[in-house]
Amino acid sequence: MQLPSALTPLRHPAFRLLWLANLCSNTGMWMQNTGAGWLMTSLAPSPLMVSMVQVASLLPVFLLALPAGALADIVDRRRYLIFAQAWIAAAGSLLAILAWTGSLGPWGLVALTFAIGVGTAMNSPAWAATTPETVPRQDLTGAIVLNGIGFNLARTVGPAIGGFTVAAAGAEATFALNALSFLAVIVALLLWKRDEPRASLPKEHFLSAIRAGLGYTRASPVLRGIMLRGFIFFLFAAALWGLLPLLVRQQLGLGPEWFGIMLAAMGIGAVGAGFLLPTLRARLDRGRTVTAAGLLTGAALVLLGQAQHWTVAMGAMLLYGVGWLAGASTLQAAAQLSVPSWVRARAIGIYQLVTFGGLTIGAALGGWGGETFGIGYAMGLSGALCAIGALLVRRFAIEPPAAEAAPPAADAPAMPRPEPAAQSLAALLNEESGRVLEVVRYHIDPADRAAFLAAMGACRAARLRSGALGWRLYEDVAHPERWVELWLVESWTEHLREEGRMTEWDRLVLARAAALHRGALPPEASRYLNVMPGMPD
Repeated sequence: MQLPSALTPLRHPAFRLLWLANLCSNTGMWMQNTGAGWLMTSLAPSPLMVSMVQVASLLPVFLLALPAGALADIVDRRRYLIFAQAWIAAAGSLLAILAWTGSLGPWGLVALTFAIGVGTAMNSPAWAATTPETVPRQDLTGAIVLNGIGFNLARTVGPAIGGFTVAAAGAEATFALNALSFLAVIVALLLWKRDEPRASLPKEHFLSAIRAGLGYTRASPVLRGIMLRGFIFFLFAAALWGLLPLLVRQQLGLGPEWFGIMLAAMGIGAVGAGFLLPTLRARLDRGRTVTAAGLLTGAALVLLGQAQHWTVAMGAMLLYGVGWLAGASTLQAAAQLSVPSWVRARAIGIYQLVTFGGLTIGAALGGWGGETFGIGYAMGLSGALCAIGALLVRRFAIEPPAAEAAPPAADAPAMPRPEPAAQSLAALLNEESGRVLEVVRYHIDPADRAAFLAAMGACRAARLRSGALGWRLYEDVAHPERWVELWLVESWTEHLREEGRMTEWDRLVLARAAALHRGALPPEASRYLNVMPGMPD
């Protein structure tokens, strides 16, 4: 029996194991979110305090996404993930105990929600970066969408179970079940036989890894476009998370089980969208899909803000789920596909820093707007801004141009590489050797000056993406045919890492610049070591 196209990635055993475990933990997390949101409506029933629960769960991702991504790229990823799950389970257990004994106040709930958010923040980039390790590249987009389906399937089941659990046994029961759910993830990670990539070079240092990740992001227009569009989408879509508990309780006059049902309706819409996305991708590119998602999400928020009956609210939540899944999974897939494996967790961490920053600010603004203008008005205004924002940022590309996606030409000339003698220096030099200045000298026909400058602009981005700390291009004043390209790397070890960080597109960019060189020999490459590291470069 052939699987539906949306479920194809489940044929890979490692992905299937981790996907099912993650489904379990996400279900527990949504049960806890439902219990925490509803409990706060009793402990401190103001829009600002209820929205603080969402802020506390989102803020750690904003604060820790970048260091979490760097750690996930430089330590054993499997052990790192096990530690993160254990942290979340411990914080969830403490939350359950305090709630059970009646010792939990509103700020205690916020603090422990923040602690659980810390574990989630440390977990998220590493977990996302495992997906390309468990499926081949042709199934990667489908796997990312399926992760979104699983997340929203949990969003469908978890809040509904959470709402009825709160009604039957109190919020503390949802906290305990959430802590137990993370044991399934720990077991799955212990069973996962990960093939750790072998490296001939030492692991990157923490600060160096962060610097390389930031440098790659600055030099990647596509990744910057993804982050900008993600920030705008999540900034205005986030109002729902802070205001929905009060909208259900005050505007609709319903109980906790209906809060869970509303979130379940959103999950149903999201799961349906996940199954439709493979067909949609054949008609719309990722950029237009994200724009359409922003418009649909905005319309759903406007409708929800005006709802006075549960049927209207349910319809709005279904639409919101479709728009949310289409926008979030498409942006996540674009972020993962736009970066090479060596920097993937860091790039995802930076992407999550930006998007969760939008979510955190949006949830706080939603709570402030509900406090100041009323819940319905604040929800409707957020929806209008979500749609307007989607239209304003639609010109920023979130996938590489067709030329960049194509394989390099077979006859493209190669850039000069380190000489064998230089490579043998690796035994003598190390990451404490001091900065290395790399130099390539060109002879360019003055008639090709404009073409060369354009080619070198692309070279600059390739060098920076591969770890250069700085880049310069100089023209000889007396001999305009002579040019020198300079870039600086942190150490000899970083110089040796450059080659492995280059993508096929980066190599083609460098080869196109080399093709403009005129002379019997290729461009001359040299490397200079800073022999006095204590002195400024």
